Amino acid sequence: QVQLVESGGGLVQAGGSLRLSCAASGSIFSTRVMGWYRQAPGKQRDLVALIKENGQTVYVDSVKGRFTISRDNAKNTVYLQMNSLKPEDTAVYYCNADIIPLGRDHVEDYWGQGTQVTVSS
Repeated sequence: QVQLVESGGGLVQAGGSLRLSCAASGSIFSTRVMGWYRQAPGKQRDLVALIKENGQTVYVDSVKGRFTISRDNAKNTVYLQMNSLKPEDTAVYYCNADIIPLGRDHVEDYWGQGTQVTVSS
């Protein structure tokens, strides 16, 4: 069984920084694309950033230049360094990963439980 466990959320003032971590654990054969999504109250869950296994990254325009996604393939862990935070970054942040579990021959989609990020003005 595969699970994603997130950590690193919290309360920070505008202009501050936070670093989110998400570790995949369990019976994993291969981890493909990993990413971060966020959902603000009353809004849909949207992509923030993703990173492929070769290190190629994609960012939503609103976080470019402020957020950095990275991964440690040996640890099946993805990180999101968030700098120059703004009140509009306030949301629950979810980790997502495409993983091939041991004994399977196809990619399955997994989500973390979410971690709250609150940016005060």
